[in-house]
Amino acid sequence: MLEEELSQFYITTPIYYVNARPHLGHSYSTMVADALVRLHRLEGEESFFVTGSDEHGDKIVQAAEKNGQKPQAFVDTISGLFQQLWPTLGIENYRFARTTNPEHEKIVQSLLQKVYDAGDIYFGSFSGHYCYGCERFYTEKELENGLCPQHLTKPELISENNYFFRMSKYLPWLKEYITSHPDFIRPERYRAEALGMLEVGALDDLCISRPKTRLTWGIELPFDSNYVCYVWFDALLTYISALGGPDGADFAKFWPGEHLVAKDILKPHAVFWPIMLKSMGLPLYKHLNVHGYWLSRDTKMSKSLGNIVEPKAMADKYGLDAFRYYLFREMHFGSDASFSEESLITRINADLSNDLGNLFSRVLSMMSRYFDATVPVPQAMNEDDQAIADHCVQAMQNFVTLFGGIRFSEALENLWEFVRALNKYVDSQAPWSLYKAGNTDRLATVMVTLLTGMRKIALCLVPVMPKASALMLSQLGEASETPSLFGDELQTFGVIPSGQKLARESNIFPRFEKPKEKAEAVDKKAEPKKEKSSEGKGSKGEVSIDAFAQLDIRVGTIENASRHPNADKILVLSINFGPLGVRQILSGLAEYYTPEALVNRQVCAILNLKPRKIRGLVSNGMVLTAEGEGGIVLLQPETTVPNGGAIA
Repeated sequence: MLEEELSQFYITTPIYYVNARPHLGHSYSTMVADALVRLHRLEGEESFFVTGSDEHGDKIVQAAEKNGQKPQAFVDTISGLFQQLWPTLGIENYRFARTTNPEHEKIVQSLLQKVYDAGDIYFGSFSGHYCYGCERFYTEKELENGLCPQHLTKPELISENNYFFRMSKYLPWLKEYITSHPDFIRPERYRAEALGMLEVGALDDLCISRPKTRLTWGIELPFDSNYVCYVWFDALLTYISALGGPDGADFAKFWPGEHLVAKDILKPHAVFWPIMLKSMGLPLYKHLNVHGYWLSRDTKMSKSLGNIVEPKAMADKYGLDAFRYYLFREMHFGSDASFSEESLITRINADLSNDLGNLFSRVLSMMSRYFDATVPVPQAMNEDDQAIADHCVQAMQNFVTLFGGIRFSEALENLWEFVRALNKYVDSQAPWSLYKAGNTDRLATVMVTLLTGMRKIALCLVPVMPKASALMLSQLGEASETPSLFGDELQTFGVIPSGQKLARESNIFPRFEKPKEKAEAVDKKAEPKKEKSSEGKGSKGEVSIDAFAQLDIRVGTIENASRHPNADKILVLSINFGPLGVRQILSGLAEYYTPEALVNRQVCAILNLKPRKIRGLVSNGMVLTAEGEGGIVLLQPETTVPNGGAIA
């Protein structure tokens, strides 16, 4: 019997224009492709992606001249920087294509000839508005107040003879295709934008040549040696030439695939490329996935502003996997996202250190103490255990669906709901009490339920945090260096095998201090030390037991958390104190916890403080915190107690 043939998954990043060094946007696109390939491999699909460098055109010549180099030497250098960066960001399973590769040039010329022979390329005189930044002509309708819509500069009026692609012939067909295939371009906002381009009537035939009298750095047209190919017609064909061309074995196996681009190159991929494929008689791609920009403090990154983010520097400083997690969690795919080192640290401390890292640390420590770091034999599950098992299966299924559907932030938040559920399960089941009472059978079931859920979380995170996931799996006794396929993992909870040896401790995600906190710590060290009281009193002096008794300290559960609209460091918490009702309390936790990480947590709070107004909102109490190694941490009861319970 023949083995069932594997399904295939193929995705491309943009073919990056190498007139400058790689930046955060390039890195994000390539990490996304890497993560999607890892996900599809976990699902048992043969998968890889293509990335590469677009090396022809006016801007390359200009950049090379500015650096005192010939174009080829210049693109060799910059392309090399891209190729060197990807492995340092954990990016694997890709093919790197260059548009100066001789095989690519042959395939481009072959396909140009095919389109020419079909009558879709013609020669004509043209006078148009040429933007050197975009390396393309604009019609009057496409300009905004006479300026290039991308660069906001006045294009140069150029009159010359050129070759044109009959794009207008296919515009009605493309509009109908996009309308009838709602998932062709996603998210929806970019599908609507592409349809808007087609409906306003600004698009016409596409100039696809440049005379050698103006530009020689490009692929020569096969039907006229006096011209070179327009850079976009050249670069887009890399998605096919990287598969060996239409006659290649890989093309037959993997095409059609998916494309991944930033929003600034929507038009070439949503309009030019599908019409080119239609003209060449080739199947259209499956999906065009479009993401927004990474901003720095809500401003577009630029060297002049000094707000460029160096991806490798951030990965080296905070850990590659933590950096990758932040990028996937912080950007809602399709929208712009603002990068800051402060928000990176907050996300690491809240999600990775407080939630996931703390879960692994406390459970493995208890396993070491209670069962000598060996998985015990569980007994029958009760309702609480089954609820965790059901939640786990649903969380895995949701994660795979959302992540595969490019809804990365939602996928991770869905998974983190389960992470938080496991932490709550630890508190509600109180393994320490079961151990103290000698209830070994129940203790074994609780711990195996926790370990199984933790393993499922680690498996889901392989696409996002490959090294950290491998470490988590190894701490749970996973012998193989290669994570197992999802298989029936998505359908059943199962249990981690009895007798499996575990790590005795875990400290995967350390906490980090905010940069300014470190500066303040240095300033404090520079201050002269105060003399201790000869009476040996505490730093704030002694208080009587009667004074302490006046404080009304209660336990409550956070039902809702949000950021203060007028104060970056403050969170607005709605806390349920049972018979005492729900109170709004403001707390300076925004640097250490995300709002979603606090929901359903129990906290301790002083309720009989005088209400205070902070930046327009009233706070009716104070949440108790302590200074930890990486900053502020919540004071929480060891196990779940009734809301409103008094602390004496």
